[in-house]
Amino acid sequence: MKERIEIIELFKGNIEGKIDKEICVKGWVRSKRGNKNVVFIALNDGTIIDNLQIVVDLNSFSEELLKDITTGSSLMVEGLLVRSMGKGQSVELQAKNITIYGLADADTYPLQKKGHTLEFLREIAHLRPRTNTFGAVFRIRHNMAFAIHKFFNERGFFYWHSPLITASDAEGAGQMFSVTTLDLDNVPKDDKGKVDYSKDFYGKKTSLTVSGQLEGELGALALGKIYTFGPTFRAENSNTPRHLSEFWMIEPEMAFYDLKDNMLLAEEFIKYLIKYALDNCIEDIIFLQSMYDKELIERLNFVVNNDFISLDYTDAIKILETSNEKFEYPIFWGCDLQSEHERFLVEKHFKKPVILINYPKDIKAFYMKQNDDGKTVGAMDVLFPKIGEIIGGSQREEDMDKLVSRMKEVGILPEDMSWYLDTRRFGSVPHSGFGLGFERLLLFVTGMSNIRDVIPFPRTPKNAEF
Repeated sequence: MKERIEIIELFKGNIEGKIDKEICVKGWVRSKRGNKNVVFIALNDGTIIDNLQIVVDLNSFSEELLKDITTGSSLMVEGLLVRSMGKGQSVELQAKNITIYGLADADTYPLQKKGHTLEFLREIAHLRPRTNTFGAVFRIRHNMAFAIHKFFNERGFFYWHSPLITASDAEGAGQMFSVTTLDLDNVPKDDKGKVDYSKDFYGKKTSLTVSGQLEGELGALALGKIYTFGPTFRAENSNTPRHLSEFWMIEPEMAFYDLKDNMLLAEEFIKYLIKYALDNCIEDIIFLQSMYDKELIERLNFVVNNDFISLDYTDAIKILETSNEKFEYPIFWGCDLQSEHERFLVEKHFKKPVILINYPKDIKAFYMKQNDDGKTVGAMDVLFPKIGEIIGGSQREEDMDKLVSRMKEVGILPEDMSWYLDTRRFGSVPHSGFGLGFERLLLFVTGMSNIRDVIPFPRTPKNAEF
């Protein structure tokens, strides 16, 4: 048996030495068609969106073998690689030998050669990566994950593994998944009738993390520049196309960075990722554009080719109030801007990505640096076309007294976070960071409209299949 060649090598590699030579390929059948003399099999191995056309001479293979080759079957094919005379492919394989690895029942295989709705494909998430759409999406997902590590490694950041199980709520939202080994049919109680967490595995109440930021700060205040990249969990009962209960976050934290430094890094980071996608995933992006979003490449280039606008929250409110635009949600100083407001600023007013800064402190997290006006904090949100906020971050409050005061205001007991406050007690420095939701980034890069379609196995309320 000849050594296998991946199909991507036949479309993107140097094939001059392979033309008119016998090769071996392996993959899954996407379709089969033919006439009395010849059968054409479209074979895909997942390495690239393109299928390799296998040309099968009916005189060389048994009818029984060809009958078993149906959509979804897996094959090994050995044959002669030749330049294709037909449209749609540069090369094709003239089959000499075919081995069936696995049959697919033609009556029950759900991915026949026809159109399928994205809703239907979510129901068979274990098979949907075999479709053109999800093969493209998940190849882009891989490339974006690789680019994230590449970007930070090239700039001297250290990859920091923050814990998935935590006793703190970084956001103060309280919407967390509990982690316990207690017998839920016989929960131990204390003398006040409350759950006795001292009997639990960790001896205290613990949850799945909503963010790696607080632990990331600990790393940055020792190593200088770190980033976390891993799964986070939020128990929000939300079924919108923009929310998941399990999603991935990228959260860099940098010692000695002020808000301006933070903004510059965020702009450089997001432009780097999008350019990487355009340079390395263009075939998949072109396919997704043709299927789902006719303006996708234009919008990606829009971000790469435009300098981001820096805008104070107060100025943004004035622009929105005087815009004569009819918004669903009201505008007033102190409101948390909605996606419609953010998109207006980006798409209609400035026609550029916007970094919104200096938000009211009452709508932002306790750890953000308080500005001298006593009303706002050094927060920043990066706003994109179509999607609104894609990055949220801030300069962190390095002043111990101000941080403790703010924690008390929002109901966080300082004694419960003494480990976090130690970074302010012992050698505190100005520092900053931000968070980028990986799936939000993928929505933008792929042009998909539902966040469930950019993660292999979406976790949402009442849905934890596969």
